[in-house]
This record gives sequence, C-alpha cells and structure tokens, in this order.
Amino acid sequence: MRRAQRLRAEARPPGPEIDHVEDLAVGSAAVGARLYRPSATFRPLVVFLHGGMWTIGDLESHDRACRRLALRTGTAVLSVDFRRAPEHPWPAAVDDCVDAIRWAAAGGGSGVGIGGPTVVMGDSSGGNLAALACLRLRDEGGPLPAAQILVYPNTDLTLSCPSARSKATGWGLTVDDVAWGAEQWVPDPSRRADPGVSPLYAADLAGLPPAVVVTAEHDPLRDEGDAYAARLADADVPVQHRCEAGMVHGFLTLDTLSPAAAEAGERVFADVAELLDHVR
Repeated sequence: MRRAQRLRAEARPPGPEIDHVEDLAVGSAAVGARLYRPSATFRPLVVFLHGGMWTIGDLESHDRACRRLALRTGTAVLSVDFRRAPEHPWPAAVDDCVDAIRWAAAGGGSGVGIGGPTVVMGDSSGGNLAALACLRLRDEGGPLPAAQILVYPNTDLTLSCPSARSKATGWGLTVDDVAWGAEQWVPDPSRRADPGVSPLYAADLAGLPPAVVVTAEHDPLRDEGDAYAARLADADVPVQHRCEAGMVHGFLTLDTLSPAAAEAGERVFADVAELLDHVR
C-alpha cells in the first residue's frame, strides 16, 4: 500500500516552486521533517501532520499540498515525518508530533528562519494527531499551539457515527479502509474509544486552542469531524466549522484531478491565512 501511495504521489505534477525547502531533524527525538519557507523573513509556522491512515502517508504524499499551503498563506510549513504503523503503533506518532510542536514553540526553528506563533494542522489521520497533540499539551501544561486546523479528521476510531455507515462505500475512502488503518495503529480494539486515541471521547475539551474544522459531505469521517467541532464549541473553544458540499475525503491532495477539489483546498488555505492574520 505504501508503494501504491508513493506511485500516486510521483504521478502528480510537481508542486509549485518554493524559495527554500529543507529536510530537518527536529526535537529531542530527532524526528524527520521538511521545512517549506516561501521567503527569508521570520514568519509564523504551520506544523503540518499528513494523513494516510497512520500507515501509508509520508512527506512525499503531501509535498504538493504543503507547497500550495506555504505559498497561499505566505508562511512557513513544517511537515512532520512521524513514525508510522504497523511498525510503530500508538502512541509513537503522537509522541513525535508533540515533540515537533514543542521544538517549534521553544524557538527551535530560529536557526532556519522561522519564528513567531506556532499553529498545528492535519488532514485525516493527521487531523487526529493534531487534535491528540493539543489535548496532551494542554494536559501536560503546554506549550499549546496558537490554533489547530483539522481537515476531515479522524476523531472516533470506533467508527460509531452515522456517516461511517451512510458513506461506507462509493466515495473513494471506504469505512473498511479506515478500519484497517485503525487496526494497524491501535491493534487492541478495546483501546480505540480511549480519549488518547479518539479525541471525540475526551471528557473535557475546554482550554484547547481555537480551531478550524473542515469536513467533506461524502466522507465516512464527516459526522465524527462535525461532532468534534460541536463539542469544541460547547466547551467555549472558538471554532470555525464548515462541511464542504459535494466533496470527498482527501480533497487537499486531489487538486490535479478535480477543479472542485482544488477550489475546496483553496478555501482551506484561505481559512489558514485568515487565522494567521489573527495570531501574528
């Protein structure tokens, strides 16, 4: 499956040129990462956590999306090459993402031309990791990102929400795909409702960073993302939430296949740009 994912990434047209792209090792665990910096000036940093069912995504699968994000927002993007399942099951990926966020918040990027507030962003399983990282950082006393951007995130690995049934097949990502990824990452089914795995089950979401949550209409994960946005709002966390009409899961990486997906991705990038204007 990883080979197929890599071949799909290689078949896409190259992403736009960026002034500076550099592979790094960040944090106390020397986590792999790729920095995209559209100019030499210090800017806020988006720590990006890629999707791919915790197993098959990597820096290359989301290289084009990260380049588009950096150019559209005019900010630096750090894509994290966290450890993947099944070789490294839960919580290895969460550990790596928290380590990368702490590195950025502590000024680790000053030597490579990045500074200012840190925002965390993830799509799909990367959205799950972003949400879990924020919860852990809150519970451990920070430092919290200035904001979190969750794009069609996994928030319920028990797959109990209605769209897991109503959108189970026929829309690209299937619920069986998601179940397979969950099995690789959290082999013990009894743990999948743990709030350290499924953020939707966290007892308290108060005190988390402001959030942008974007879901897709034709996505098995739609309802769990919508429910997480509602729970954040109920906990008095500022939330901007939108369900992209007509969209399927993974639209951030479908821009070369669908003009509508490209437009939906541009709306997400506009959300990020607007958010950064308020955290600078």
